[in-house]
Amino acid sequence: MGAKIEAGVLGATGTVGQEFITRLADHPWFTVTWIGASERSAGKAYRDATPWRLPTARPDRIAAMTVDRVTPGRAPRLLFSGLDASVAGDVEAEFARAGHIVVSNARNHRMDPVVPLVIPEVNADHLALLTGQRAAKGWLGGIVTNPNCSTIVLALALAPFRRFGLQQVIVSTLQAISGGGYPGVPSLDVVGNVIPVVRGEESKMETETQKILGRVTGAGVESHPVTVSAGTTRVPVINGHTELVTVSLDADPALKEMIAAVRDFRGRPQELELPGAPARPVLYLDEEDRPQPRLDADRGRGMAVCVGRLRPCPVLDYKFVAMGHNTVRGAAGAAVLNAELLKATGQL
Repeated sequence: MGAKIEAGVLGATGTVGQEFITRLADHPWFTVTWIGASERSAGKAYRDATPWRLPTARPDRIAAMTVDRVTPGRAPRLLFSGLDASVAGDVEAEFARAGHIVVSNARNHRMDPVVPLVIPEVNADHLALLTGQRAAKGWLGGIVTNPNCSTIVLALALAPFRRFGLQQVIVSTLQAISGGGYPGVPSLDVVGNVIPVVRGEESKMETETQKILGRVTGAGVESHPVTVSAGTTRVPVINGHTELVTVSLDADPALKEMIAAVRDFRGRPQELELPGAPARPVLYLDEEDRPQPRLDADRGRGMAVCVGRLRPCPVLDYKFVAMGHNTVRGAAGAAVLNAELLKATGQL
């Protein structure tokens, strides 16, 4: 692949920003040469600006780097954004306007008709929106987004079943507390408890899934006609979003066909052998009591979604359990994989 591409991280001090730093530290294609954060962190060494929250060691080289202000100018062309949604919209657009390619984890631009909302195994072709995006926005660069963490788990779990014609989906989530960032949910609220709402998540799952499974047209993306009804909860689990999913289908596949569809599922990252891609993006687990976050969230270095307990449903057609790592496949790992796809397809 030649020399490594220089990359920067926006919002480098936050939870997602730290995941970006970890996943990019020894990346074969990208090297972090710039980190940006808020004014209160600017000018400090990264080690002094960041209370490190991950179980892996902070990379020494990056720990010594100086945090810059989040303004275009000195940053490299490729940027990974872990910015909070409260500021991400305007900041990411400013960098894109100045010529940067922003690969974002934030929600702000996901549903923009000309911004790709990409899971590389599911809708790699949506990167075609970048050409129209530049014309429509007048940007010299561009923005590519990855979905909400719970949407990624759902869309990857559903993707093998598209061949059977997805009609309706009912999903209930059991979402890990790390999905709320740090410090997240107060311990006295969540320990020994289930919080029956994760604000904003239900609408994201219902609309983002339709865009991801949809098709690119001259006007943007024609949403998939599948109807999604989502209910979201927060549970006392550290990492790993679990989802209870029920589907109705146009076709009438046998159970063994459904399981085979999961096991055979591959996408563009596997064809291209992207370095961050798991060999099997969706794993089917035969054990009756799997998947479980504690045992299965780190499968495929956190990039595989696990499906289990696939069985007939007496109301719709089939029901199953899906689970994926919310801060890896659901956040930083997803964005890095999007950047790898951009590189491999000549768009960086």
